[in-house]
Amino acid sequence: MSTPVLYGPIGRAVRRIAPFLEADPLGVYVAALSMWSAAIGGTVKVSSRGNARPVLLWSALVAGTGRGKGTALRAAHHVLDKALGRFLATHTTSGITSGASMVHHLWEQQEATAETEHGRDVRTLVVEEEWSEVLRRVKRDASFTTKLRAAWDGATLRNTTKDDAEEVRDPAMVLHCHVTPSDWSKYVGESEAAGGSYNRILPFLLGSVPLLDDDRVPLPEVDGRDLADAYGWATAWPRVITLAEDARPLWRIVRRYARILGETLPEGQAVFIERTAEQTLRVAACLAASECSEHITEETLSAAFTLVRRSVQDAVRITKGATSPKVKRQPLSLAEKVRARIEMHGGRATSSQVLPYVGATAAEVKALPGIVVTVERSGKTGRPATVFSLRGSTSENAESTETVAEPMPAEPEREQSRATVVSLNAYRPAPKWAPQPSPEPKRSEPSSGLNPFLALL
Repeated sequence: MSTPVLYGPIGRAVRRIAPFLEADPLGVYVAALSMWSAAIGGTVKVSSRGNARPVLLWSALVAGTGRGKGTALRAAHHVLDKALGRFLATHTTSGITSGASMVHHLWEQQEATAETEHGRDVRTLVVEEEWSEVLRRVKRDASFTTKLRAAWDGATLRNTTKDDAEEVRDPAMVLHCHVTPSDWSKYVGESEAAGGSYNRILPFLLGSVPLLDDDRVPLPEVDGRDLADAYGWATAWPRVITLAEDARPLWRIVRRYARILGETLPEGQAVFIERTAEQTLRVAACLAASECSEHITEETLSAAFTLVRRSVQDAVRITKGATSPKVKRQPLSLAEKVRARIEMHGGRATSSQVLPYVGATAAEVKALPGIVVTVERSGKTGRPATVFSLRGSTSENAESTETVAEPMPAEPEREQSRATVVSLNAYRPAPKWAPQPSPEPKRSEPSSGLNPFLALL
């Protein structure tokens, strides 16, 4: 799994607070980058081949309940809040569940700021901590995904109302959301992604949540002077960030990586990574702006690529879990159950450790191939115990006072009628030798020699 580089002032701040967090630092870094892109999105653009585009970064933290998504968001707010002034307090919203409400919110903000000192401001950070609720509602609005695509592209948004038309030019809206893997699979389908609606969002699977020895320790203060200076630099006037010459060779590799993967992966997964190159460029532009630079260096582009490549890997993992056919586990045969019980007990198991758990009589177990049955006595007056072992194992040579050859004595049969005491061993996981479900049929794909980028997944 790729380990992203936590780059620049934002990366340093995340590393500073990471030891005090019960959350994956990657989630903090991603959320902070989305906030940063929303803050500078009104004035900063990125250009390649002379085509200026927004630097808006849309992201999704994908993890189960209690895996630190909310903690990561609050930590990101801690990193950027002071550096961005009042931006997060005045430009953050949630609950946009239709295309019309999205345009109306941006239009209202545009009208409210049109006469201010700094002029028209359509920057918006949409934070959806329960994104599945939003996705459930927007299924009923056909215009939502269309306007979602236009907002990410920075294209003009319009609402036609009875009284007047609402129009927003150059919108600067960023979406950051939280969702579980199961809800992603349920609501973010292949058809929606194929239309380009949801492959504009960078998904990240969060790792396990570390437990702190003392969770009462507050997050340390972050020196936000560098970010505050960069924010002032980025919003002072419009800026266009471009690739430096030393970054051009790596940029060609990034574009080739995206194209080869897109042609190699199944269609259901490839649609989610179609914008890998564009996303890398946007991340790199945001990182460059955090260092007050209008040029993306090779180092900056490389750091951005490590983050987007991680998102590509996570997108493939999420969609693979959603689209792969589920293989039904075949029930174990009696012989497999008996062997599992014997191996669970170190190669020798008594009848009371085997028979109640396999649903068979002693005679049926004795008839199985590869099973050795012995009767052992402890002392002259002790009750004989029937012991099962595997033929060829070391336990077969263990000393026994009597070997059963022909029909089994009635003693083991009587043992079955005795009260059954369930051992905790019954709840241990099945041994490693138990047969596994048949693997999925392998899809034909180019050899690794023709596609070196598959090794990066």
